[in-house]
Order: sequence, then structure tokens, then C-alpha cells
Amino acid sequence: MTDGVDSTNGGPVRRGTVPGTAPAADRTAVEGLTVEHRTNPLGVDEVRPRFGWRTASRVRGRRQTAYRVLVATTPDRLADGHADVWDSGRVDSADSVAVRYEGPELRASTRYHWTVRVWDENGREVPEAPTARFETGLLSTDGITGWDGARWITMAGKAANSPGAPLLRRQAELAHAPVREARLYVSALGVYDAYVNGCRVTVPQDGRTTHELLAPGWTNYDATVSYFAYDVTGLLAGERQVTLAAVLGNGWYNSRVSENSAYYSQDGNRLALKAKLLIRHDDGSTRTVVTAPGDDWRATDTGPYRADDIYDGQTYDARAELPGWAANGFDASAWTGVEEHDFTTRFPESRLVAYPGESARLMPHWDRRPQSITVYTGGSDFVVDPARTITGPTEAATAAVTLHPGDTAVIDLGQNMVGVPRYTLHGPAGAEVAFRPGEMLNDRSAGADGPEGSVYRANLRTAKATSTYILKGDPAGETHQDSLTFYGFRHLSVTATATVTLTDLTGRVATSALHDIGDLTTDDPDVNQLISNVRWGQRGNYLWVPTDCPQRDERCGWTGDTQLFSQTGLYNTDAVAFLSHFQDILIDSQRTYGADGAQFTWIAPGARYNEPVPASGWADCGVVVPWTVWQMSGDTTIVDRSWDAMTAYMDWIHARTGDTYAGQGAIFGDWLAFQVTSTQLISDAYYAYSARLMAAMARATGRTAEAHAYDKLFDHIKRAFVTRYLSTEGGRLTVRSSLGSPPPWTPGGSPTRTEDDSQTALLWVLKLGLYDTEVQRRAVVELLVQNIGNCAAYKAAHPDSTRVGHAENTLSVGFLGVNVLAPVLTDEGKVELAYEVLHQGAMPSWLYSVKNGATTVWERWNSYSKEDGFGPVEMNSFNHYAYGAIMEWMYESMAGIAKDPAHPGFRHFFLRPHLDPTGRITQVRGSHRSPYGEIVSEWAVREGEFTHRVAVPANSTATLLIPTSDPDSVRESRTPLSSVKGVKYLGFEDGTASFELPSGRYDLTSTLA
Repeated sequence: MTDGVDSTNGGPVRRGTVPGTAPAADRTAVEGLTVEHRTNPLGVDEVRPRFGWRTASRVRGRRQTAYRVLVATTPDRLADGHADVWDSGRVDSADSVAVRYEGPELRASTRYHWTVRVWDENGREVPEAPTARFETGLLSTDGITGWDGARWITMAGKAANSPGAPLLRRQAELAHAPVREARLYVSALGVYDAYVNGCRVTVPQDGRTTHELLAPGWTNYDATVSYFAYDVTGLLAGERQVTLAAVLGNGWYNSRVSENSAYYSQDGNRLALKAKLLIRHDDGSTRTVVTAPGDDWRATDTGPYRADDIYDGQTYDARAELPGWAANGFDASAWTGVEEHDFTTRFPESRLVAYPGESARLMPHWDRRPQSITVYTGGSDFVVDPARTITGPTEAATAAVTLHPGDTAVIDLGQNMVGVPRYTLHGPAGAEVAFRPGEMLNDRSAGADGPEGSVYRANLRTAKATSTYILKGDPAGETHQDSLTFYGFRHLSVTATATVTLTDLTGRVATSALHDIGDLTTDDPDVNQLISNVRWGQRGNYLWVPTDCPQRDERCGWTGDTQLFSQTGLYNTDAVAFLSHFQDILIDSQRTYGADGAQFTWIAPGARYNEPVPASGWADCGVVVPWTVWQMSGDTTIVDRSWDAMTAYMDWIHARTGDTYAGQGAIFGDWLAFQVTSTQLISDAYYAYSARLMAAMARATGRTAEAHAYDKLFDHIKRAFVTRYLSTEGGRLTVRSSLGSPPPWTPGGSPTRTEDDSQTALLWVLKLGLYDTEVQRRAVVELLVQNIGNCAAYKAAHPDSTRVGHAENTLSVGFLGVNVLAPVLTDEGKVELAYEVLHQGAMPSWLYSVKNGATTVWERWNSYSKEDGFGPVEMNSFNHYAYGAIMEWMYESMAGIAKDPAHPGFRHFFLRPHLDPTGRITQVRGSHRSPYGEIVSEWAVREGEFTHRVAVPANSTATLLIPTSDPDSVRESRTPLSSVKGVKYLGFEDGTASFELPSGRYDLTSTLA
């Protein structure tokens, strides 16, 4: 037995199999312990970290009524209840999300152990939670405190952009006492691969270890630089010396991707390393190895890393390898010295902070092997060599292919992905092998950029995106994967300057979307492929920041894409820390690059395409993302941290437009829509949307006066909107979406003339309630139904509309309508039309890309077709997740797992599956691991019977809305659900019976009409 706390006076009590303790048969457990939304994190810089946990139980109605958080310096101090750091005491609360540490000041570079004790609804303590841990970082942001003299160092005498990546190393003596623990704190201006005693530093992942890619990521370096902490104890075991080393790459810091940023230099930026290796010995002594100018550190750029660039790729010359250069005993006396970098002089206010989430890394279980290998001969004639062509996936996955000069191997990995290729080569020294990635293969269409079957690369624009390897001639073979760049690709074109043999090619997947927490499956293979495409698009574009595309000369953190996909992103993956960090980056960008230091930017971090121009829908990311993260996580921290920035943004808009209550303007409008809405209407709608979200966030954080002010602002915007855009001339309601200008810049192939009653305009009117009467609402719904239906009569009545050129039941929205369409149709009782659009395979539609072979979501609805070939090349990414925002509707309305805005974080939620009236989907399985546990909604329709298996996590409740012709037919086994203990019947309306469910698992049936 262990000690507890008495519920009345906080004194110690004995716990175990005694009254007041839950019986073991309850099978209740506390699990999923997190700190700062991470599991056992290393390098936490938050002075009052947030704790979280879940209660898992099959017991119906299980809920938490109290908790007690214990924090100690060792696990054994938790076991006996004598926590020596902090004991919260028993707190009567159901809270288990973002519970703040309230103990004494935490020490830097210190591991803490913690657990939580939970009492259930009967006042009994559930079995003790497992012990978790967290470790503080340096708890400073000035780059000085805690760094023990570590400074930014760079290779002495090396000019920016000169050939060769810098290799830096230092060897130092260790004390004779055994090493108890060692921590490495490291950052770079550029990107780094860090080594300790000859071993590249790895991170734990899925019970194993893996490598990061491009740490420490991308920030506005002039404002914030990230550092990482690593446990490197195992790399020092038994050693008498230690060598700390690193390879530096250009990354985003010294790349044309950062043009127009404050830190960018036309002449190039010199790269730099900052590191501290902290070693603690068994005898209590400590030793640090830090980066500092002087003879202790040596550097060279003569190694194998000859060139690297985010856009252009990497060149590795194995002939220049320096065996053992990162290990003890290497003679670096001929290397040059290092000197202090001038970064702190240039940007004295830049903060050096611990990265608040998990790094982008290689994920072995998602790696891809070749599905086919086609060898072409004849140079430009491009003739297939059948003897070396392998079309079977099983054989291709392990095949060896020999290439001669003039040959080209085209390798299909079967999945558009992001990462780097790994390969093994056999050949003579000096042979140069080039791997050129691409997303598609050329056909015979006019848009192709090469022979049929070759890799299409026109859409990369100026990005060279090539992995070049020069062999050293090792008869045992040479294995390599790039580490200083990344690629977006499904296909690889491989050529060689001499005869070489290629084996073991693998597409290594890199992502920041590390932990899937949501799943959707249906009995429709096309819809399943769409779901897969959305997920792979998120993996590829959630890379340090949420990017727009991973392949061409862009790869920027476009904020419009980010905000409209954020809810889907959070349903799919554990991305709270990722998106919260991006919000921090966006706030930095607002101050530096936004108009008047108040406008949220359309790209973050600052990059080559950024301009301080009004861009509603993009700039509103700074409001939408905090609201979405709060809604999905139940944690208001991001709201509080963003509040000043959000209010500055909203005040800036009002200062520009005053009492007209118009939006700031929207340069991109409804990007890539096939029916153009005026930019001002888009801007006005988003102004209203942000005002509504601000009011909700203000109420949630106790800002009562601000909530009232934003409610009033929304009312003013609504009144101005209705007056300006809703016309009843001639007795017919018209939404005047043509009133105003089209986007000032529209990519080739897109329509340019605005139209009234555009889909996107109608959708936003309904989403925000921008009408005065129910008669108007019904009229807008009918306009929307007619527009989407697009029947012959509608086309005849609208001969000048772009809808004339498209099929029935197609969409015509762009980026800012895509996540609104299906939810609004469903909310307005038009779920059959929502499903008709989902199943539509004609262009424009979600399944058009699926039917044309897509394995990720495209930027354009018409990026490619088997009949017409490639769409306009200037904006034609084949991995662009924005249109994948349909997946939030799939979770909420198809599977039926829907958040309740009144109870964020799924403390209460809705189980409201909408059956497919078209009959094409008859089975759906959905799940989402909420902050309280896994929610399951699995349903099927067969012969007039509806079966529904659901799971409501402990400490949460759900409102079930189940389709049925008779509420009495809704049963669990043979028992009417309304008679099941703890379940409350709420009513029956329009073929749906409603029940309030306590936590638990339910297998339900109902009779359909």
C-alpha cells in the first residue's frame, strides 16, 4: 500500500485494497500522461508546465471527481506519496487537460518524475497511474543563461555560399568517474546533424530510435531560434574522452526560400553552431563541452557534403569522406579554426528557446519500396528495355538494377511522399549518379515536359531538386541518404555517368505529424483512397511548419492552407504542439512583416513570397488556429498567448475600414475557385468570422467585456454585409457576390469574372447566419442547392456562369469554400447533396483526382487528367492538402464524431452519423483519440437495420443522434436504450432519436424506415 491524501483535511491515508479504493474488477486505469501535450518530454522550457492524463475504463459512467498531482526528483519518492517537489493535494475537479504545475520554481536541466492519482464518481481512488517524467531545458531565452559560455561559432575564413558543408568537432577529456547522464543542447543557424563519439544523435520513436531531418527547423531567426535537448548518456558509456561534432547545412537560413526576410543576405549567410554538452558523473561532478572560439574547436569544408539546398537538393562526394572524423582520436590538426558568428550582434533581441514540440523525423514504418522499375535506353529516344524492367511490386521492392551511361531508370514508389531516397550503389570511383524526383510521369499531352514515361518535373519551376552521389568505388557497396534537404516525390529518375548497380532503394518518409490519433474507413474504395490521400498530404506538408507544397520552389508556411485544414489536421494527428508553435511563428511574423506590425501575414515564417498586403482568409489564420486548437484540445493556453496579437489584428482592420465594418481586403480571394467571388465579400465574411471566434475565445478565458465588444462587432459587420450583398430586387433574393473585384492575380486557366450567387458566397452567408429572416435563409439554401445541382434548367437560366461548363452535382469552390461546403449542406438538411458531391468523379470534385490516379490531394481541382494531361504548370502541386479539409466533415458527419463547441476538447461531444442516402456507403468506422480517450463510431446499414458501435471515453459524455423510424427500436442487445441505466432519452425528430450517453461502450441497433 502507498500513502494518499484524505479527502477532507489533506492528511495522509493508507491506500490499496481498502474502502475508498476502486476494485480491480473495474478495470479502470489512468494512462496517457503528458506534459506540455507530449509524452515524457525532454527540454521543457515552460516554467509552469501543463499536465494531462486520461482515465480508461469500460465501466459505464466512469468519471473523475478529483485528482492529485505528485512531482518528485526520483520515482521512489512518488511511490510512497512523499513527493519532494510538488504535491497538489486532492483537488476536487474533473479537469485532466492542461492542469498547471503550481509548485516551487523548477531547476534547469533537471529530470522530474510525476504521477497523478484520480478519484472516481463514487469517491474511490482508481489504481495508481504509471510514473511519467519530464526534463527541463535551460529555462532561458537570452542565449546566455544556462549555456555556460556556449557561443555561436562558424568556420573561420569560410565565405558564405562557398562549396562544402562545414564539419565542426571538438574532443575533450572526461573525468575518471563513470558518466551518470549526459545531455546535449544544440542549435544551428542553418540545419545540423549532430554526432557524439562518432555516432549520429538519434531520437526515440515508436519503441526504437530514428534520425531527425533538418533540425532545428524553420523560424523567423531574427526573432526566435529553436534549440533541442538530447539524452546522449549511452554514447559516453565507458569512454575516457568525448568528441562533439556536427555537419551544418544551409537549410532555410541560407536559402532563396528566405528572400525578403530580415535575416536574408543576398551574398549568403554563414552557418553557425551553438551547443552545450552537459555531463554528470557518478561522483557528483559535472563537465560541460561548449561551442566557443579558440583552438579547441576545429572545422573543415573539404568533406563529402559538397552542396545542399532546400530547393535544389544535395550533392555528396563519397571520395571526400573523412573516416572517423566525428569520433575520438581523429587527427584534425590540419583543419582550420572557428570564430564567433556575428548573429547576436545583428539580432540582439532574437530569443533562443527550446522547441516546444517534437522534431520532424524519418518514420521507418511509413517508408516506401519500389512498386515498379522501368529502364529506358537510347537517351532522348527513351526506349524501354524489357530485360531490365520490373513491373511486379514484390520483385521491384528488392530488385538490383544495373545502369549504363545513357540509361534512365524510372522508379515508382507507389505513393507521393515527402522525405529522401535511400539507396545502395556498386560502381567505380568517380561515377556520378543523379536521382531526380517528381510526383508524376509524363504522358503524350501538350503539358508534358519529356518523353512519355519520364518523370514530370515542370511543376518544380526553378527548383532543381536533385540528389547527386559520387562513388568512392567501395566493392562492398555504398549506402546513402541525404540529410540536408528534402524532396516531394513518388517517382525517381536515375541516371549515371558510368556503369553502376542500384539496390535497396527506399523512399524514407519524413514528417512532423508523428502520431496518428484518428482513423476513418468506409466500404467505398474511392472514398478510402481520398482519405489516404488527405493523410499522406498532411504527413508531407506538416514538416516543421505547415507548408503549402513540398516539391517546387515554394514550400512555405501559407497561412490560408493552414487555417482551413487545421481541424482536419487535429482530427488526424496529435498536432496541438505543432500548430501552437506555428502560431508563435506567425506572431513573430506579424510583428516583423505584417502591415503596421499588426496584420497577420499570409506566410510564416517570413519568406520570399511574403508581402504586407491585405489577405483575408490567410491573415485570419492568427485567429482561426487558436480557436481550433482550443476547441480540439480543451486547452485555452494558445488563446491567452495569442490574445494581444489577435486583438492587435482586429483593431488594425477596424482602423483601416472604420464604421463601414468592411474587411481588410483579400488579394487571393477564394483561391483557385472555378466560380469567382468578389474579394471584398470574402474579406467581409472572414472579418465577421474572426469577430465571432474572438467573442467565443473571450468568453472562454474570462474576458467578459471583450466578449460583449466582439459580439457587437459581429452584429455591425452582419448588418453592413446584409445591406451591401443581399438584394431582394424583383422579389428574388440575390447574394451579390459579383459586387467588387476579382482577385488581382489569378493563375493561368482560372476564371477571372465574378458572379452573383457563387457557391462560396452562399456557403458563408449560411455558415455565419448573414441574413435577417428565415425566408431569406431558405432562399439562400435553395440558391445553393440549384448551383451545386447544376441541372440543364439551371445552366439555361445562367448561360454566362462558369457552371455551364461543369457536370451536375459538382463543386465550384476554392480554398476558402472547401471546408464549408459539406458541413453547411448537412446543417441545412441537404446531406444527400453533400454525399452526391462527395461521390462525384467529374471535375471539379474530390474524387476527380482519385479517379485520375492521385495518392495525395492536389492544389488544383484539374491538376491532371488522363484525357487532357497536365493542368497549368505555374500553380500545379500534386501534394497540397487544402482540399483535404473535407475530412473534418467525414469525421463529424459521416462517421459522426463531432465536437461540441460549448464543451471544448470533447468533454462532451456528439455522436451523429449521417447515413448516405445515395446508398453507396453502407459501412463507416471512425475513431479519434480525444484528450479523454478514444472515441469510436462504427456503423453499418443492412436490410433496414442500422447497427452502431460507439465508445465514449471515461470522464466525458456524448449526445447520440441515431437514425431510426421508431425510437423504441433503438436497443442495446434486447433492451431499449432509453431503459439502460445512466442513459437519458432526449426526444425524436425527423427520423432521429436523441439520447444522452454516459461514458462506456455501446453496441446498438435500430430499425430504419
